[in-house]
Amino acid sequence: MEESFTIYLAGDSTVANCPSNEAPMAGWGQTFHHFFQDHVVIINKAMGGRSSNSFIEEGRLEAILNEIHPNDFLFIQFGHNDQKSYGTEPYTTFQTSLTEYITGARAKEAFPILITPVHRRKFNEEGKLENTLGDYPDAMMQLAKEHGVPLIDLWSKTKKLYEDLGVEGSKKLFTIFAPNEQPNYPDGIIDNTHFSEHGAKAVGKLVVEGIRELQLPIARYVLDV
Repeated sequence: MEESFTIYLAGDSTVANCPSNEAPMAGWGQTFHHFFQDHVVIINKAMGGRSSNSFIEEGRLEAILNEIHPNDFLFIQFGHNDQKSYGTEPYTTFQTSLTEYITGARAKEAFPILITPVHRRKFNEEGKLENTLGDYPDAMMQLAKEHGVPLIDLWSKTKKLYEDLGVEGSKKLFTIFAPNEQPNYPDGIIDNTHFSEHGAKAVGKLVVEGIRELQLPIARYVLDV
């Protein structure tokens, strides 16, 4: 009999399911189930506007920990909103908050996986991506080493993806549309943070790449899509 696994996603709007009135904006978690056989269930608890600490303060981590079972996975991606006034500082409160996810999952015999935040689309004059996320990615990488937590470096992976596509080509990954191109955005929109459905799938593919690199047991249920 084949094993089955559940992956819980905790994160912000770059991971979350977007409402239909924002389509085709999508977080990478929204289409993540397409990459797996039926043996893997994705439960996307990510929520727009949340930082690592506000997600906890609102009881969202507790709700996951009340549901999660032994051998389930908890994928944790924060950083964007941790930069805001209600957020955290990289090497102190950010790491403290993330530790709650790690210890909470392990107490339930589930597996925490840290995922560095995705880059925003901001290029310099040389066509290289600028880091708009400060020390948050590095702080997460440091914490992963300290606690022996597997890490998917989506920060580095999205940098390569955007730069490979270039200044113009990378626009298709994001919610960037001309006026009257999309019914939900009649005036057009330029959003260099939130993905289009196309971008969400491309970034989800990078997460899958990370799963394979870590040789997680769910890797054998990945579909070639």
